[in-house]
Amino acid sequence: MDPEPSDQFVQSFARGLAVIRAFDADHSRMTLSEVAERTGLTRAAARRFLHTLLSLGYVSSDGRSFLLTPRVLELGFSYLSGLTLPELAQPHLEALSRTLGESTSASVLDGADIVYVARVPTKRIMNVAITIGTRFPAHATSMGRVLLASLTAEALDVYLATLQDGLQTEPQTERTVSDPEALRVVLGEVRAQGWALVDQELEIGLRSIAAPVRGADGSVLAAVNVAGAASTASLDRILDEYRPALLNATGRIEDAIRQSSPLSAR
Repeated sequence: MDPEPSDQFVQSFARGLAVIRAFDADHSRMTLSEVAERTGLTRAAARRFLHTLLSLGYVSSDGRSFLLTPRVLELGFSYLSGLTLPELAQPHLEALSRTLGESTSASVLDGADIVYVARVPTKRIMNVAITIGTRFPAHATSMGRVLLASLTAEALDVYLATLQDGLQTEPQTERTVSDPEALRVVLGEVRAQGWALVDQELEIGLRSIAAPVRGADGSVLAAVNVAGAASTASLDRILDEYRPALLNATGRIEDAIRQSSPLSAR
């Protein structure tokens, strides 16, 4: 899904960004060797990038390990400050969470991943902590399937080709649909019914249902989901209780978008 490098591509800049992205909730503090391993860089290259980031204030170090500083938030501030959808969605996610007693989230599609842009957690039901900016493979998530189902035929072909090339084919669980043609069928069903239900495909013990949020022009801007533990969120309960509440919430978010200025409905 990423564009091919060209003569305008600055490889060193891309590698520097890769170093920043190597840090996450499960790798918040890393040694030089760990950074090199996660990025595929040599130790010498990783050292240069880390010390550049250290000099600029984006990374701190205790002499052995490195961690990001709050300054990295500046990198996403310009995007988030111009994106009003999370602000419009947040109160409706909170109301939906109160109604169902489950975590609710909103995400957008970025290449082959979803990225969380709003979230109301209730209890931790995944091994990985989810925060704003968390990424997951789109094909294994309910929100991802809603967003993939909204792609044009050409864009979907490109995405499925990446699966065929083996870039995303490693299953998250034994339940994950990762075969490109099987996924195409599933996405067709999602497109027809207007929602997606994923049963323990991202992580065993987790179920979620998602629906699209559309802009004034009918295009899909984001997806919203409700997630719960499989032990308490039965499939019948998800369809009978969660689904209507979710669709009601996405409808209210769409109303809020339509009432906002056209420029803010991004």
